[in-house]
Amino acid sequence: MDTKDLLTIGEVSHRSGFPPSALRFYEREGLLRTTRTAGGQRRYERSVLRRLAFIRAARTLGVGLDEVREGLDRLPDGRTPTKADWSRLSRAWRSRLDEQIQALVALRDGLDSCIGCGCLSLQRCRLYNPEDRVSELGPGARLLPPMLRRTPAEGV
Repeated sequence: MDTKDLLTIGEVSHRSGFPPSALRFYEREGLLRTTRTAGGQRRYERSVLRRLAFIRAARTLGVGLDEVREGLDRLPDGRTPTKADWSRLSRAWRSRLDEQIQALVALRDGLDSCIGCGCLSLQRCRLYNPEDRVSELGPGARLLPPMLRRTPAEGV
């Protein structure tokens, strides 16, 4: 490949909107490949921009990096995802998105009456919790839909 077809980390950062630190992180995580100059500087093939767009779209949907990596690892020889690849991979994420949408609608619709924690701090709580019975269900806001109780580490 002609070296003039390669992009610097600054060029990729500018074109993709990802900061250089994110590009280095994604490289360490095996999501991006780079070559190095004789002086050790990173160089990226232009196709990395499409790969980064794929990563951004998946992350915007709430897909965890492990799932993004798994999807990209299924592509032959680490090639850049195509529209067909996106369609196939995103189908697997659809049910989770539907669950998230339902949970957010439930949260929105109940927002003015209760936050789901059972604290009884609101004067009018439709999720009445005498004797703090909800505490037996475990820590946190147990009355929220499960999708909204996940922590970021659980891949929301």
